[in-house]
Amino acid sequence: MTPSTACLAQLSRLCISANKPAVNFISTRSISSTATRLAPKTTKTATRGSNPQKNKKKGEVIKKKKTSSSFQQYDLKAMEQFSLCDAMRYIRAFEVGKRPTSVKYEMAIKLKTLKNGPVVRNRLRLPHPVKTDLRICVICPPDSAHATAAKAAGATLVGEEAIFEAVKDGRIEFDRCICQVDSLAKMNKAQMGRFLGPRGLMPSAKMGTVVKDPSTVLKDLIGGAEYRERLGVVRMAIGQLGFTPEEMQRNIRVFMEAVKKDMGQLSEKINKELAEVVLSSTNSPGFSLNGDFRSPNSVTPRELSTS
Repeated sequence: MTPSTACLAQLSRLCISANKPAVNFISTRSISSTATRLAPKTTKTATRGSNPQKNKKKGEVIKKKKTSSSFQQYDLKAMEQFSLCDAMRYIRAFEVGKRPTSVKYEMAIKLKTLKNGPVVRNRLRLPHPVKTDLRICVICPPDSAHATAAKAAGATLVGEEAIFEAVKDGRIEFDRCICQVDSLAKMNKAQMGRFLGPRGLMPSAKMGTVVKDPSTVLKDLIGGAEYRERLGVVRMAIGQLGFTPEEMQRNIRVFMEAVKKDMGQLSEKINKELAEVVLSSTNSPGFSLNGDFRSPNSVTPRELSTS
């Protein structure tokens, strides 16, 4: 007869096995491999910077964006334009409290022109100079007649060796530099190009700053200004805030005639036309001019003549 203790042990084992959950005999490794095989294949999407030629479908043609060969133009009929007196009146309202000599009127002439065509550039002396404090250095024999004439014409520095030593010491106290032909060899021997070249002050025959008579060039440089077309626009300072409307009118007329003359000297194949004229100042927005001196509702020129 089986002892009672053995029967109790078998009953306890049966109870424990009945309470345990069913064991899953499928291994984890087999499940992961099966899921990998059954998962759908993902396609690579085009990322930023990828080559569109590789992503396009076979036979598909990608259209390139058309670029304009000329600069954008605006319809002036839908734009408000001003006479010269009205534009000066509004510009002065933006410059209240400023010194008449510290603020400059600037004129921008917008052209109808091609982007890759030749540009308009020149140097001009206005009837009423805008910048009169230009410092000009003249390299010439200090005891020559050219030195005496250059000093009388308004040159700031005149000489040879003294100027060379000052430039090498870093004391470049001038805005323009002219060299007389007789001093050209000494200037090159002193290696002035190393110091003046990076600053754009080195005299050269191509730029018209190596001359026989410096005094004649000084008259054009003092009070003169350079203008150059950039992105289809020719800009230049045209006056000071204290200029009268009549002085501004004379400066504008000379500037416009010079730009038209430069455009006329270009090749016949190059066509440039005036599109718009804008007057602005140091701190004001631009005002498109309609070509009139004053309108019926404009203030009198005398009211704009007070600084």
